[in-house]
Amino acid sequence: MFEGPLATAADRRRAWLDSLFVDHAIFRLPWTNLAPVVPGKIYRCNHPTPARLARLKRRLGLKTLVNLRGHRRCGSDALSRHAAQQIGLFHIDMAFESRGAPHRDRILKFYDIYRTLQTPMLMHCKSGADRAGLASGLVVMFEGGTAKEALNQLHWRFGHFNRSRTGILDAFFLRFQSQAEGRIGFVDWVRDEYDEAALKRDFVAGKLASFLTDQVLRRE
Repeated sequence: MFEGPLATAADRRRAWLDSLFVDHAIFRLPWTNLAPVVPGKIYRCNHPTPARLARLKRRLGLKTLVNLRGHRRCGSDALSRHAAQQIGLFHIDMAFESRGAPHRDRILKFYDIYRTLQTPMLMHCKSGADRAGLASGLVVMFEGGTAKEALNQLHWRFGHFNRSRTGILDAFFLRFQSQAEGRIGFVDWVRDEYDEAALKRDFVAGKLASFLTDQVLRRE
Protein backbone atom coordinates (compact mmCIF):
# COMPACT_ATOMS: atom_id res chain seq x y z
CA MET A 1 0.00 0.00 0.00
CA PHE A 2 1.49 3.31 -1.11
CA GLU A 3 0.71 6.15 1.28
CA GLY A 4 3.51 8.63 0.76
CA PRO A 5 3.81 11.79 -1.32
CA LEU A 6 5.54 11.94 -4.70
CA ALA A 7 8.26 14.25 -3.50
CA THR A 8 11.32 12.30 -4.65
CA ALA A 9 12.38 9.88 -7.36
CA ALA A 10 12.32 7.10 -4.76
CA ASP A 11 8.70 7.99 -3.91
CA ARG A 12 7.75 7.78 -7.57
CA ARG A 13 9.45 4.41 -7.94
CA ARG A 14 7.52 3.05 -4.95
CA ALA A 15 4.30 4.45 -6.37
CA TRP A 16 4.93 2.77 -9.72
CA LEU A 17 5.74 -0.57 -8.10
CA ASP A 18 2.55 -0.41 -6.07
CA SER A 19 0.52 0.65 -9.09
CA LEU A 20 1.91 -2.01 -11.43
CA PHE A 21 1.97 -5.04 -9.16
CA VAL A 22 -0.48 -4.36 -6.32
CA ASP A 23 -3.11 -2.38 -8.21
CA HIS A 24 -2.61 -4.48 -11.38
CA ALA A 25 -1.75 -1.53 -13.62
CA ILE A 26 0.65 -3.83 -15.46
CA PHE A 27 -2.42 -5.18 -17.27
CA ARG A 28 -3.58 -1.66 -18.12
CA LEU A 29 -0.32 -0.64 -19.78
CA PRO A 30 -1.12 -2.30 -23.13
CA TRP A 31 -4.91 -2.07 -22.90
CA THR A 32 -7.58 0.52 -22.30
CA ASN A 33 -11.33 0.36 -22.68
CA LEU A 34 -11.62 4.05 -23.50
CA ALA A 35 -14.99 4.89 -25.03
CA PRO A 36 -17.20 7.95 -25.53
CA VAL A 37 -20.36 8.19 -23.45
CA VAL A 38 -21.44 11.53 -24.91
CA PRO A 39 -19.14 12.08 -27.92
CA GLY A 40 -17.05 15.19 -27.59
CA LYS A 41 -18.16 15.71 -23.99
CA ILE A 42 -17.95 12.65 -21.70
CA TYR A 43 -15.55 9.69 -21.90
CA ARG A 44 -14.86 6.61 -19.77
CA CYS A 45 -11.92 4.25 -19.30
CA ASN A 46 -9.95 2.11 -16.86
CA HIS A 47 -7.48 3.84 -14.51
CA PRO A 48 -5.15 5.71 -16.88
CA THR A 49 -1.40 5.85 -16.49
CA PRO A 50 0.10 9.36 -16.35
CA ALA A 51 1.38 9.10 -19.93
CA ARG A 52 -1.98 7.93 -21.25
CA LEU A 53 -3.75 10.67 -19.35
CA ALA A 54 -1.49 13.30 -20.92
CA ARG A 55 -2.13 11.88 -24.40
CA LEU A 56 -5.87 11.86 -23.83
CA LYS A 57 -5.82 15.46 -22.63
CA ARG A 58 -4.13 16.52 -25.86
CA ARG A 59 -6.29 14.32 -28.08
CA LEU A 60 -9.69 14.98 -26.49
CA GLY A 61 -9.12 18.44 -25.02
CA LEU A 62 -9.95 17.16 -21.53
CA LYS A 63 -10.66 19.62 -18.77
CA THR A 64 -11.92 17.38 -15.93
CA LEU A 65 -10.94 13.98 -14.52
CA VAL A 66 -13.47 12.17 -12.33
CA ASN A 67 -12.10 9.41 -10.12
CA LEU A 68 -14.89 6.90 -9.47
CA ARG A 69 -12.70 4.93 -7.05
CA GLY A 70 -12.60 7.76 -4.54
CA HIS A 71 -9.41 8.85 -2.81
CA ARG A 72 -7.36 5.68 -2.30
CA ARG A 73 -4.04 4.96 -0.67
CA CYS A 74 -2.36 3.38 -3.68
CA GLY A 75 0.28 4.18 -6.27
CA SER A 76 -2.22 4.47 -9.13
CA ASP A 77 -4.20 7.11 -7.27
CA ALA A 78 -1.11 9.11 -6.35
CA LEU A 79 0.28 9.00 -9.88
CA SER A 80 -2.91 10.00 -11.68
CA ARG A 81 -3.73 12.68 -9.11
CA HIS A 82 -0.24 14.17 -9.55
CA ALA A 83 -0.45 13.88 -13.35
CA ALA A 84 -3.80 15.68 -13.42
CA GLN A 85 -2.29 18.55 -11.44
CA GLN A 86 0.75 18.70 -13.71
CA ILE A 87 -1.25 18.89 -16.95
CA GLY A 88 -3.97 21.19 -15.65
CA LEU A 89 -6.94 18.85 -15.24
CA PHE A 90 -9.54 19.57 -12.58
CA HIS A 91 -9.66 16.39 -10.45
CA ILE A 92 -12.89 15.25 -8.76
CA ASP A 93 -13.34 12.28 -6.41
CA MET A 94 -16.77 10.68 -6.87
CA ALA A 95 -16.72 7.22 -5.31
CA PHE A 96 -19.29 4.68 -6.41
CA GLU A 97 -19.87 1.06 -5.42
CA SER A 98 -19.77 -1.89 -7.82
CA ARG A 99 -21.44 -4.69 -5.84
CA GLY A 100 -24.13 -2.99 -3.83
CA ALA A 101 -27.33 -1.20 -4.67
CA PRO A 102 -26.34 2.28 -5.88
CA HIS A 103 -26.76 4.80 -3.08
CA ARG A 104 -29.36 7.49 -3.58
CA ASP A 105 -27.23 10.21 -2.02
CA ARG A 106 -24.25 9.42 -4.24
CA ILE A 107 -26.35 9.48 -7.40
CA LEU A 108 -27.81 12.85 -6.47
CA LYS A 109 -24.36 14.16 -5.56
CA PHE A 110 -23.05 13.05 -8.96
CA TYR A 111 -26.02 14.74 -10.63
CA ASP A 112 -25.18 18.03 -8.92
CA ILE A 113 -21.51 17.67 -9.90
CA TYR A 114 -22.40 16.77 -13.46
CA ARG A 115 -24.48 19.90 -13.98
CA THR A 116 -21.55 22.18 -13.14
CA LEU A 117 -18.35 20.42 -14.24
CA GLN A 118 -16.24 21.51 -17.18
CA THR A 119 -16.18 19.26 -20.21
CA PRO A 120 -14.74 17.37 -22.00
CA MET A 121 -14.55 15.05 -18.99
CA LEU A 122 -12.97 11.65 -18.50
CA MET A 123 -14.13 9.33 -15.73
CA HIS A 124 -12.39 6.19 -14.58
CA CYS A 125 -12.52 3.43 -11.99
CA LYS A 126 -9.96 0.63 -11.72
CA SER A 127 -10.96 -1.64 -14.61
CA GLY A 128 -13.36 0.70 -16.39
CA ALA A 129 -16.08 -1.94 -16.28
CA ASP A 130 -18.48 -1.64 -13.35
CA ARG A 131 -18.33 1.72 -11.60
CA ALA A 132 -17.46 3.39 -14.89
CA GLY A 133 -20.44 1.57 -16.40
CA LEU A 134 -22.73 2.76 -13.62
CA ALA A 135 -21.54 6.37 -13.89
CA SER A 136 -21.80 6.26 -17.68
CA GLY A 137 -25.33 4.90 -17.43
CA LEU A 138 -26.19 7.71 -15.04
CA VAL A 139 -24.79 10.25 -17.50
CA VAL A 140 -26.98 8.77 -20.23
CA MET A 141 -30.00 9.21 -17.95
CA PHE A 142 -28.98 12.74 -16.94
CA GLU A 143 -28.83 13.56 -20.67
CA GLY A 144 -32.40 12.35 -21.17
CA GLY A 145 -31.62 8.85 -22.46
CA THR A 146 -33.49 5.62 -21.83
CA ALA A 147 -32.77 2.78 -19.44
CA LYS A 148 -31.99 0.57 -22.44
CA GLU A 149 -29.36 3.07 -23.59
CA ALA A 150 -27.94 3.26 -20.06
CA LEU A 151 -27.66 -0.53 -19.90
CA ASN A 152 -25.45 -0.46 -23.00
CA GLN A 153 -22.81 1.12 -20.77
CA LEU A 154 -22.83 -2.03 -18.62
CA HIS A 155 -21.56 -4.45 -21.24
CA TRP A 156 -19.14 -7.34 -21.52
CA ARG A 157 -17.08 -5.37 -24.06
CA PHE A 158 -15.98 -3.18 -21.14
CA GLY A 159 -15.41 -6.22 -18.91
CA HIS A 160 -18.74 -6.08 -17.08
CA PHE A 161 -20.51 -9.34 -16.16
CA ASN A 162 -24.17 -8.92 -15.33
CA ARG A 163 -24.54 -12.39 -13.79
CA SER A 164 -22.01 -11.63 -11.06
CA ARG A 165 -22.59 -9.46 -8.01
CA THR A 166 -21.93 -6.43 -10.21
CA GLY A 167 -25.17 -7.26 -12.02
CA ILE A 168 -26.99 -5.31 -9.34
CA LEU A 169 -25.99 -2.23 -11.33
CA ASP A 170 -27.97 -3.54 -14.31
CA ALA A 171 -30.85 -4.35 -11.95
CA PHE A 172 -30.88 -0.71 -10.83
CA PHE A 173 -31.59 0.59 -14.34
CA LEU A 174 -34.02 -2.24 -15.02
CA ARG A 175 -35.95 -1.28 -11.89
CA PHE A 176 -36.32 2.28 -13.11
CA GLN A 177 -37.41 0.93 -16.50
CA SER A 178 -40.12 -1.24 -14.96
CA GLN A 179 -41.30 1.14 -12.25
CA ALA A 180 -41.08 4.63 -13.63
CA GLU A 181 -39.82 5.11 -17.19
CA GLY A 182 -42.33 7.18 -19.13
CA ARG A 183 -44.10 8.16 -15.91
CA ILE A 184 -41.61 10.35 -14.07
CA GLY A 185 -38.09 11.58 -14.71
CA PHE A 186 -35.08 9.54 -13.68
CA VAL A 187 -33.71 11.99 -11.10
CA ASP A 188 -37.17 12.45 -9.59
CA TRP A 189 -37.50 8.67 -9.30
CA VAL A 190 -34.13 8.38 -7.60
CA ARG A 191 -34.97 11.18 -5.20
CA ASP A 192 -38.54 10.21 -4.34
CA GLU A 193 -39.18 6.52 -5.08
CA TYR A 194 -35.99 4.49 -5.44
CA ASP A 195 -35.72 1.83 -2.71
CA GLU A 196 -32.10 0.73 -2.19
CA ALA A 197 -32.99 -1.89 0.40
CA ALA A 198 -35.58 -3.53 -1.84
CA LEU A 199 -33.17 -3.71 -4.78
CA LYS A 200 -30.50 -5.28 -2.62
CA ARG A 201 -33.00 -7.76 -1.16
CA ASP A 202 -34.39 -8.81 -4.54
CA PHE A 203 -31.13 -9.21 -6.48
CA VAL A 204 -29.54 -12.66 -6.70
CA ALA A 205 -26.05 -13.01 -8.21
CA GLY A 206 -24.61 -16.02 -9.98
CA LYS A 207 -21.97 -17.81 -7.92
CA LEU A 208 -19.64 -18.74 -10.79
CA ALA A 209 -19.66 -15.27 -12.34
CA SER A 210 -19.10 -13.70 -8.92
CA PHE A 211 -16.15 -16.01 -8.30
CA LEU A 212 -14.66 -14.92 -11.63
CA THR A 213 -14.97 -11.20 -10.97
CA ASP A 214 -14.15 -11.25 -7.25
CA GLN A 215 -11.50 -13.96 -6.92
CA VAL A 216 -9.97 -14.45 -10.38
CA LEU A 217 -10.06 -10.93 -11.81
CA ARG A 218 -9.95 -9.41 -8.30
CA ARG A 219 -12.19 -6.47 -9.18
CA GLU A 220 -12.91 -3.82 -6.61
